Amino acid sequence: MRIVEDDLSGALVAALLGEHLAGMAEHSPAESIHALDLDGLRAPEVTFWTVWEGEALLGCGALKELDAAHGEIKSMRTAGEHLRKGVAARVLEHILREARARGYQRLSLETGSGPAFEPAHTLYAKFGFEPCGPFAAYREDPFSRFMTRTLG
Repeated sequence: MRIVEDDLSGALVAALLGEHLAGMAEHSPAESIHALDLDGLRAPEVTFWTVWEGEALLGCGALKELDAAHGEIKSMRTAGEHLRKGVAARVLEHILREARARGYQRLSLETGSGPAFEPAHTLYAKFGFEPCGPFAAYREDPFSRFMTRTLG
């Protein structure tokens, strides 16, 4: 697997992000979806990576700088045909390394709640993320789960 910083210009990337947004819409009401679209992922405070095996796009993930000490994981997604191959773990390891290299003291995330999101909750817990309250501009929402971890 090869992880590269991506400029979000490719059709495969747009399709994967469309799949990501459609999945969110299937399991959460519109007002509870906090996934970034292509323009949101192009913001200067966001770095976006894709995971490839040859010409196949396996997944993606992003890191948003909230402030000099705090980052947020965004747009973690594994392509449907590549689930359970370790793609998400590789992206998460990459994001954790980058967050440490930037000197962040904390890394947080918002994801959905409910059965469809349990695999994500399990993955994040495996990597030391623990439940927390809303951070940044988020508010309490029964369709959101917030998690965080300190970096060392």
